Amino acid sequence: MSESDHQSPAFTSPKMVVKKVLAKSQSEGDGATVRRAIGSRDLRNLDPFLMLDDFSGILYTYMSYPLLRGFPDHPHRGFETVTYMLQGGITHQDFAGHKGTIWAGDVQWMTAGRGIVHSEMPAGEGPNTGLQLWINLSRKDKMIEPRYQELLSKDIRKAEKDGVEVRVIAGETMGVSSPVFTRTPALFFDFTLKPKAQLHQSIPETWSSFVYIIEGEGVFGSTHASAHHVLVLGPGMV
Repeated sequence: MSESDHQSPAFTSPKMVVKKVLAKSQSEGDGATVRRAIGSRDLRNLDPFLMLDDFSGILYTYMSYPLLRGFPDHPHRGFETVTYMLQGGITHQDFAGHKGTIWAGDVQWMTAGRGIVHSEMPAGEGPNTGLQLWINLSRKDKMIEPRYQELLSKDIRKAEKDGVEVRVIAGETMGVSSPVFTRTPALFFDFTLKPKAQLHQSIPETWSSFVYIIEGEGVFGSTHASAHHVLVLGPGMV
C-alpha cells in the first residue's frame, strides 16, 4: 500500500476489490523462476508499484553441481526494491562494496536512486522463498545516492489481536510501527489470520493498495481468493 502523489491522506468509504489476478510462473535471471503478481501482462503496474515477485520455493536452489540459480550482476535505477525473506536466505553484493545476507523473516529495503549494480544469489541449501516488491521513486528522488536498510526478523515489530497476527515491515498498524524509512510513503504488513478471524485495516483513500495471498485463502469484501492471487483495491478506505 502506498501513496504515489504525496498528498495528505484522506479517509472515506470502504475500498473494494476491483481486480483479481493470479500470479503466474515465469523464468527470470539465471535459471530462476518467479510468480509475477505485479508487472505481468495481466497487471502491468499499480503506480507507484512497478513489480511484485513471489519466489516461493523455486527461485533460488542449489543444483547437483556447483551452480547457483539466482540473479547475477544486474542494474537498478530510480526505484526501491524491498526483499522480504520467508524461508532460507539470499546474499546481496554490489559494486559499491556492500555485501550481506538476509535470512527467513529479514527485510532488505534498497533505494537504488541514481543507480546501482548488484547481484542476488542463494544462501544456504534452500529452499529459499520470499517476496520482492519494486516501488517507484518520485522525480525529485530519482538521482539520490543509493541506500540500504536491513531489518532483521528479531527486530520486526509484531502485534496480535482477535486471531490476527501482524509483522509490521513499514508503516503502522494495531498500535505498532516500523523503524523503516520510506521515501514514497508506504504501508507493508504481513498478516496471518486464524480460521474465521476478520481484519479491518485503514488505508488512506488516495493511496494505491493491494493484497497478496502467500498461502491459504480468504474472503475480501465479496471476493474469494486463494494463494498466489493479487487483489487490487479501488478508491476508498478499507
